[in-house]
Amino acid sequence: MTRTVSLLGSTGSIGTQALDVVARHGDRLDVVALAAGGNDPGAVIAQARAHRPRYVAVAREEAVAEIAAALPGIEVRGGADAVVEAARLGADVVLNGMTGSVGLRPTLAALESGSTLALANKESLVAGGALVLAAKQRDDQIVPVDSEHSALAQALRSGAHGEVRRLVVTASGGAFRGRSRASLADVTPADALAHPNWDMGPVVTINSASMVNKALEVAEAHLLFGIGMDRIDVVVHPQSIVHSMVEFVDGATIAQASPPDMRLPIALGLSWPDRLADVAPRLDWTRAQAWTFEPLDEDAFPAIRLMRAAMAASSLHPAVFNAANEECVQAFVDGALPFLGIVETVRRVVEEYDAPDTVTLEAVDDAEAWARRRARDAITGAGR
Repeated sequence: MTRTVSLLGSTGSIGTQALDVVARHGDRLDVVALAAGGNDPGAVIAQARAHRPRYVAVAREEAVAEIAAALPGIEVRGGADAVVEAARLGADVVLNGMTGSVGLRPTLAALESGSTLALANKESLVAGGALVLAAKQRDDQIVPVDSEHSALAQALRSGAHGEVRRLVVTASGGAFRGRSRASLADVTPADALAHPNWDMGPVVTINSASMVNKALEVAEAHLLFGIGMDRIDVVVHPQSIVHSMVEFVDGATIAQASPPDMRLPIALGLSWPDRLADVAPRLDWTRAQAWTFEPLDEDAFPAIRLMRAAMAASSLHPAVFNAANEECVQAFVDGALPFLGIVETVRRVVEEYDAPDTVTLEAVDDAEAWARRRARDAITGAGR
Protein backbone atom coordinates (compact mmCIF):
# COMPACT_ATOMS: atom_id res chain seq x y z
CA MET A 1 0.00 0.00 0.00
CA THR A 2 1.33 3.45 -0.97
CA ARG A 3 1.76 6.03 1.80
CA THR A 4 1.29 9.72 1.07
CA VAL A 5 4.05 11.99 2.39
CA SER A 6 4.20 15.69 3.20
CA LEU A 7 7.85 16.72 3.38
CA LEU A 8 8.82 19.82 5.37
CA GLY A 9 12.32 21.17 4.85
CA SER A 10 12.60 19.54 1.45
CA THR A 11 15.76 21.34 0.30
CA GLY A 12 17.73 20.69 3.49
CA SER A 13 19.94 17.72 4.32
CA ILE A 14 17.10 15.58 5.68
CA GLY A 15 14.72 16.61 2.91
CA THR A 16 17.01 15.82 0.01
CA GLN A 17 17.90 12.42 1.46
CA ALA A 18 14.21 11.71 2.08
CA LEU A 19 13.44 12.42 -1.57
CA ASP A 20 16.22 10.00 -2.53
CA VAL A 21 14.46 7.32 -0.45
CA VAL A 22 11.13 8.19 -2.08
CA ALA A 23 12.64 8.00 -5.57
CA ARG A 24 13.88 4.47 -4.87
CA HIS A 25 10.55 3.36 -3.43
CA GLY A 26 7.95 5.13 -5.54
CA ASP A 27 5.67 2.11 -5.29
CA ARG A 28 5.48 2.61 -1.51
CA LEU A 29 5.76 6.39 -1.05
CA ASP A 30 3.99 9.29 -2.80
CA VAL A 31 4.93 12.92 -2.07
CA VAL A 32 1.80 15.08 -1.94
CA ALA A 33 3.32 18.24 -0.45
CA LEU A 34 6.72 19.93 -0.30
CA ALA A 35 7.66 22.79 2.02
CA ALA A 36 10.94 24.69 2.09
CA GLY A 37 12.40 28.01 3.12
CA GLY A 38 12.45 29.24 -0.47
CA ASN A 39 15.95 30.71 -0.55
CA ASP A 40 16.75 28.38 -3.48
CA PRO A 41 13.69 28.50 -5.76
CA GLY A 42 15.45 26.44 -8.41
CA ALA A 43 15.89 23.52 -6.02
CA VAL A 44 12.21 23.63 -5.03
CA ILE A 45 11.16 23.71 -8.68
CA ALA A 46 13.39 20.74 -9.54
CA GLN A 47 12.04 18.72 -6.63
CA ALA A 48 8.44 19.49 -7.53
CA ARG A 49 8.98 18.58 -11.18
CA ALA A 50 10.51 15.26 -10.15
CA HIS A 51 7.87 14.28 -7.58
CA ARG A 52 4.74 16.17 -8.75
CA PRO A 53 3.17 17.05 -5.38
CA ARG A 54 -0.19 18.77 -5.41
CA TYR A 55 0.95 21.47 -2.97
CA VAL A 56 4.19 23.44 -2.54
CA ALA A 57 4.85 25.90 0.29
CA VAL A 58 7.78 28.25 0.78
CA ALA A 59 8.33 30.39 3.85
CA ARG A 60 9.84 33.21 1.76
CA GLU A 61 6.84 34.76 0.05
CA GLU A 62 9.01 36.60 -2.49
CA ALA A 63 9.83 33.23 -4.08
CA VAL A 64 6.22 32.27 -4.78
CA ALA A 65 5.80 33.97 -8.15
CA GLU A 66 8.91 32.37 -9.67
CA ILE A 67 8.06 28.91 -8.34
CA ALA A 68 4.39 29.09 -9.31
CA ALA A 69 5.22 30.18 -12.85
CA ALA A 70 7.46 27.14 -13.27
CA LEU A 71 4.92 24.67 -11.83
CA PRO A 72 1.57 24.97 -13.65
CA GLY A 73 -1.07 22.77 -12.13
CA ILE A 74 0.53 22.73 -8.67
CA GLU A 75 -0.75 24.96 -5.88
CA VAL A 76 2.06 27.16 -4.59
CA ARG A 77 1.73 29.31 -1.48
CA GLY A 78 4.07 31.38 0.62
CA GLY A 79 4.58 32.35 4.26
CA ALA A 80 4.80 30.56 7.59
CA ASP A 81 1.09 29.68 7.53
CA ALA A 82 1.53 27.99 4.15
CA VAL A 83 4.20 25.72 5.63
CA VAL A 84 1.89 24.84 8.53
CA GLU A 85 -0.84 24.05 5.98
CA ALA A 86 1.51 21.56 4.30
CA ALA A 87 1.62 19.72 7.62
CA ARG A 88 -2.14 19.87 7.98
CA LEU A 89 -3.11 18.34 4.62
CA GLY A 90 -3.78 14.92 6.14
CA ALA A 91 -0.95 13.00 4.48
CA ASP A 92 -0.31 9.55 5.91
CA VAL A 93 3.14 10.74 7.04
CA VAL A 94 4.48 14.23 7.68
CA LEU A 95 8.27 14.29 7.73
CA ASN A 96 9.35 17.40 9.62
CA GLY A 97 12.94 17.99 8.52
CA MET A 98 12.96 21.71 9.31
CA THR A 99 15.75 23.23 11.40
CA GLY A 100 15.02 25.13 14.60
CA SER A 101 12.01 25.77 16.80
CA VAL A 102 10.17 27.29 13.82
CA GLY A 103 9.13 23.66 13.27
CA LEU A 104 6.89 23.62 16.36
CA ARG A 105 3.68 24.83 14.70
CA PRO A 106 3.99 22.37 11.79
CA THR A 107 4.68 19.58 14.30
CA LEU A 108 1.48 20.41 16.19
CA ALA A 109 -0.50 20.72 12.94
CA ALA A 110 0.63 17.29 11.76
CA LEU A 111 -0.38 15.67 15.05
CA GLU A 112 -3.72 17.46 15.17
CA SER A 113 -4.49 16.33 11.60
CA GLY A 114 -3.96 12.70 12.60
CA SER A 115 -0.91 12.15 10.38
CA THR A 116 2.01 10.07 11.56
CA LEU A 117 4.79 12.52 12.38
CA ALA A 118 8.26 11.44 11.26
CA LEU A 119 10.19 13.84 13.46
CA ALA A 120 13.64 15.06 12.52
CA ASN A 121 13.02 18.52 13.97
CA LYS A 122 14.07 17.80 17.54
CA GLU A 123 13.88 21.48 18.49
CA SER A 124 10.08 21.52 18.19
CA LEU A 125 9.77 18.68 20.70
CA VAL A 126 12.32 20.18 23.09
CA ALA A 127 10.79 23.66 22.92
CA GLY A 128 7.16 22.60 23.06
CA GLY A 129 7.39 19.23 24.78
CA ALA A 130 4.24 19.45 26.88
CA LEU A 131 2.20 20.79 23.95
CA VAL A 132 3.51 18.16 21.52
CA LEU A 133 2.80 15.29 23.88
CA ALA A 134 -0.69 16.63 24.55
CA ALA A 135 -1.38 16.87 20.81
CA LYS A 136 -0.66 13.18 20.18
CA GLN A 137 -3.75 11.18 19.30
CA ARG A 138 -2.12 7.76 19.63
CA ASP A 139 0.99 6.32 21.23
CA ASP A 140 2.74 5.51 17.96
CA GLN A 141 1.94 8.78 16.18
CA ILE A 142 5.47 10.20 16.53
CA VAL A 143 8.25 8.22 14.84
CA PRO A 144 11.74 9.61 15.52
CA VAL A 145 14.06 10.25 12.59
CA ASP A 146 17.21 11.30 14.43
CA SER A 147 19.56 8.33 14.08
CA GLU A 148 19.93 8.01 17.86
CA HIS A 149 16.22 8.00 18.59
CA SER A 150 15.46 5.73 15.66
CA ALA A 151 18.02 3.33 17.14
CA LEU A 152 16.37 3.56 20.56
CA ALA A 153 12.92 2.96 19.07
CA GLN A 154 14.20 -0.14 17.30
CA ALA A 155 15.97 -1.48 20.38
CA LEU A 156 12.99 -0.79 22.64
CA ARG A 157 10.98 -3.32 20.62
CA SER A 158 13.06 -5.98 22.42
CA GLY A 159 11.29 -5.56 25.75
CA ALA A 160 8.48 -3.95 27.73
CA HIS A 161 8.73 -0.38 29.04
CA GLY A 162 8.98 -1.62 32.60
CA GLU A 163 11.97 -3.79 31.68
CA VAL A 164 14.14 -0.83 30.62
CA ARG A 165 16.92 0.14 33.01
CA ARG A 166 18.45 2.95 30.98
CA LEU A 167 18.93 4.45 27.56
CA VAL A 168 22.45 5.00 26.24
CA VAL A 169 22.70 7.71 23.58
CA THR A 170 25.89 7.59 21.54
CA ALA A 171 27.78 10.69 20.40
CA SER A 172 30.45 10.88 17.73
CA GLY A 173 32.20 13.60 19.70
CA GLY A 174 31.91 15.99 16.76
CA ALA A 175 34.81 17.95 15.37
CA PHE A 176 36.43 18.46 18.79
CA ARG A 177 36.37 14.99 20.34
CA GLY A 178 39.18 14.57 22.87
CA ARG A 179 39.96 18.28 23.06
CA SER A 180 40.39 19.98 26.43
CA ARG A 181 38.27 23.00 27.32
CA ALA A 182 41.29 25.29 27.16
CA SER A 183 42.13 24.13 23.63
CA LEU A 184 38.68 25.18 22.38
CA ALA A 185 39.09 28.87 23.19
CA ASP A 186 40.19 29.92 19.71
CA VAL A 187 38.51 27.42 17.36
CA THR A 188 36.82 28.84 14.27
CA PRO A 189 33.47 28.11 12.57
CA ALA A 190 35.40 26.27 9.85
CA ASP A 191 36.96 24.05 12.53
CA ALA A 192 33.54 23.32 14.06
CA LEU A 193 32.00 22.47 10.68
CA ALA A 194 34.58 19.76 9.97
CA HIS A 195 32.52 16.81 11.26
CA PRO A 196 34.43 13.54 10.85
CA ASN A 197 31.46 11.26 10.06
CA TRP A 198 28.20 12.99 9.20
CA ASP A 199 27.18 15.34 6.39
CA MET A 200 24.70 17.67 8.13
CA GLY A 201 23.56 21.27 7.91
CA PRO A 202 25.71 24.00 9.52
CA VAL A 203 23.57 24.55 12.62
CA VAL A 204 23.40 20.84 13.49
CA THR A 205 27.12 20.40 12.78
CA ILE A 206 28.11 23.26 15.09
CA ASN A 207 25.69 21.93 17.71
CA SER A 208 27.45 18.59 17.38
CA ALA A 209 30.81 20.25 18.01
CA SER A 210 29.50 21.95 21.17
CA MET A 211 27.53 18.83 22.22
CA VAL A 212 24.38 20.97 22.32
CA ASN A 213 22.92 18.62 19.74
CA LYS A 214 23.43 15.73 22.17
CA ALA A 215 21.85 17.77 24.96
CA LEU A 216 18.77 18.29 22.79
CA GLU A 217 18.74 14.57 22.01
CA VAL A 218 18.81 13.60 25.69
CA ALA A 219 15.78 15.82 26.28
CA GLU A 220 14.11 14.40 23.17
CA ALA A 221 14.70 10.82 24.33
CA HIS A 222 13.11 11.63 27.69
CA LEU A 223 10.04 13.13 26.03
CA LEU A 224 9.67 10.46 23.33
CA PHE A 225 10.13 7.38 25.46
CA GLY A 226 9.06 8.43 28.95
CA ILE A 227 12.37 7.48 30.56
CA GLY A 228 13.66 9.73 33.37
CA MET A 229 16.52 12.09 32.57
CA ASP A 230 18.55 10.36 35.27
CA ARG A 231 18.28 7.10 33.31
CA ILE A 232 19.62 8.48 30.02
CA ASP A 233 23.39 8.38 29.58
CA VAL A 234 25.67 9.67 26.83
CA VAL A 235 28.75 7.78 25.65
CA VAL A 236 31.20 8.92 22.99
CA HIS A 237 31.49 6.46 20.09
CA PRO A 238 33.79 7.95 17.44
CA GLN A 239 32.95 5.49 14.67
CA SER A 240 29.23 6.40 14.62
CA ILE A 241 28.29 2.79 13.89
CA VAL A 242 26.30 2.03 17.06
CA HIS A 243 23.62 4.70 17.01
CA SER A 244 22.28 4.11 20.53
CA MET A 245 21.55 1.33 23.00
CA VAL A 246 18.93 0.18 25.50
CA GLU A 247 19.97 -1.55 28.70
CA PHE A 248 17.34 -3.84 30.23
CA VAL A 249 16.88 -4.86 33.85
CA ASP A 250 18.29 -8.35 33.32
CA GLY A 251 21.64 -6.93 32.21
CA ALA A 252 21.12 -7.27 28.45
CA THR A 253 22.00 -4.32 26.23
CA ILE A 254 20.46 -4.10 22.75
CA ALA A 255 22.30 -1.90 20.24
CA GLN A 256 21.37 -0.80 16.72
CA ALA A 257 24.35 -0.67 14.37
CA SER A 258 24.71 0.54 10.78
CA PRO A 259 27.04 2.79 8.79
CA PRO A 260 26.46 6.54 9.35
CA ASP A 261 23.81 7.21 6.70
CA MET A 262 20.64 9.16 7.52
CA ARG A 263 18.63 7.44 4.79
CA LEU A 264 18.11 4.46 7.10
CA PRO A 265 16.31 6.34 9.94
CA ILE A 266 14.52 8.50 7.35
CA ALA A 267 13.17 5.42 5.59
CA LEU A 268 12.06 3.93 8.89
CA GLY A 269 10.31 7.20 9.75
CA LEU A 270 8.38 7.03 6.48
CA SER A 271 7.52 3.33 6.63
CA TRP A 272 7.36 2.51 10.39
CA PRO A 273 6.89 -0.15 11.66
CA ASP A 274 7.78 -1.75 8.32
CA ARG A 275 11.18 -1.64 6.64
CA LEU A 276 12.04 -0.69 3.07
CA ALA A 277 14.65 -2.73 1.25
CA ASP A 278 18.19 -1.54 0.48
CA VAL A 279 17.91 2.08 1.59
CA ALA A 280 21.44 2.41 2.95
CA PRO A 281 24.80 0.58 2.94
CA ARG A 282 25.22 -2.47 5.12
CA LEU A 283 28.05 -3.23 7.50
CA ASP A 284 30.84 -5.29 5.95
CA TRP A 285 31.40 -8.17 8.35
CA THR A 286 34.23 -9.58 6.19
CA ARG A 287 36.45 -6.62 7.09
CA ALA A 288 38.28 -6.32 10.40
CA GLN A 289 37.04 -3.34 12.38
CA ALA A 290 36.99 -2.00 15.92
CA TRP A 291 34.36 0.03 17.73
CA THR A 292 35.34 2.10 20.76
CA PHE A 293 33.38 3.85 23.50
CA GLU A 294 34.59 6.67 25.73
CA PRO A 295 33.11 8.62 28.64
CA LEU A 296 31.90 12.14 27.97
CA ASP A 297 34.11 14.97 29.25
CA GLU A 298 31.46 17.20 30.82
CA ASP A 299 34.02 19.81 31.86
CA ALA A 300 34.96 20.47 28.23
CA PHE A 301 31.38 19.97 27.01
CA PRO A 302 28.90 21.06 29.73
CA ALA A 303 25.83 21.36 27.46
CA ILE A 304 24.25 18.09 28.55
CA ARG A 305 24.57 18.95 32.22
CA LEU A 306 22.94 22.30 31.48
CA MET A 307 20.05 20.65 29.65
CA ARG A 308 19.40 18.34 32.59
CA ALA A 309 19.11 21.43 34.80
CA ALA A 310 16.83 23.14 32.28
CA MET A 311 14.51 20.15 32.08
CA ALA A 312 14.32 20.03 35.88
CA ALA A 313 13.56 23.76 36.15
CA SER A 314 10.33 23.91 34.09
CA SER A 315 8.68 22.81 30.85
CA LEU A 316 9.66 26.15 29.27
CA HIS A 317 13.33 26.29 30.25
CA PRO A 318 14.30 23.91 27.40
CA ALA A 319 12.67 26.32 24.93
CA VAL A 320 14.83 29.09 26.41
CA PHE A 321 17.91 26.85 26.10
CA ASN A 322 17.20 26.12 22.44
CA ALA A 323 16.34 29.68 21.38
CA ALA A 324 19.37 31.14 23.16
CA ASN A 325 21.58 28.54 21.50
CA GLU A 326 20.27 29.40 18.03
CA GLU A 327 21.24 33.03 18.61
CA CYS A 328 24.64 32.05 19.95
CA VAL A 329 25.42 29.73 17.05
CA GLN A 330 24.68 32.51 14.58
CA ALA A 331 26.86 34.89 16.59
CA PHE A 332 29.69 32.34 16.54
CA VAL A 333 29.37 31.97 12.76
CA ASP A 334 29.39 35.77 12.42
CA GLY A 335 32.53 36.08 14.55
CA ALA A 336 30.73 37.90 17.36
CA LEU A 337 31.09 35.15 19.98
CA PRO A 338 33.87 32.63 20.72
CA PHE A 339 33.07 28.94 20.61
CA LEU A 340 33.13 28.49 24.39
CA GLY A 341 30.82 31.49 24.64
CA ILE A 342 27.98 29.52 23.04
CA VAL A 343 27.15 27.25 25.97
CA GLU A 344 28.32 29.81 28.56
CA THR A 345 25.86 32.38 27.20
CA VAL A 346 23.08 29.79 27.02
CA ARG A 347 23.78 28.94 30.67
CA ARG A 348 23.44 32.57 31.73
CA VAL A 349 20.16 32.98 29.86
CA VAL A 350 18.67 29.74 31.20
CA GLU A 351 19.60 30.58 34.78
CA GLU A 352 18.01 34.04 34.53
CA TYR A 353 14.68 32.83 33.15
CA ASP A 354 11.59 32.83 35.38
CA ALA A 355 8.93 30.56 33.87
CA PRO A 356 5.17 31.20 34.12
CA ASP A 357 2.93 28.57 35.70
CA THR A 358 1.06 27.60 32.51
CA VAL A 359 2.49 26.21 29.26
CA THR A 360 0.72 27.46 26.14
CA LEU A 361 1.89 28.06 22.58
CA GLU A 362 1.98 31.76 23.35
CA ALA A 363 4.07 31.08 26.46
CA VAL A 364 6.57 29.14 24.33
CA ASP A 365 6.71 32.04 21.87
CA ASP A 366 7.23 34.51 24.71
CA ALA A 367 9.94 32.36 26.31
CA GLU A 368 11.81 32.06 23.03
CA ALA A 369 11.51 35.76 22.25
CA TRP A 370 12.80 36.65 25.72
CA ALA A 371 15.68 34.17 25.37
CA ARG A 372 16.70 35.58 21.99
CA ARG A 373 16.68 39.16 23.30
CA ARG A 374 18.62 38.23 26.40
CA ALA A 375 21.14 36.19 24.42
CA ARG A 376 21.69 39.06 21.96
CA ASP A 377 22.23 41.46 24.85
CA ALA A 378 24.74 39.07 26.42
CA ILE A 379 26.53 38.58 23.10
CA THR A 380 26.77 42.35 22.54
CA GLY A 381 28.17 42.74 26.03
CA ALA A 382 30.70 39.98 25.45
CA GLY A 383 31.95 41.72 22.30
CA ARG A 384 32.65 45.03 23.99
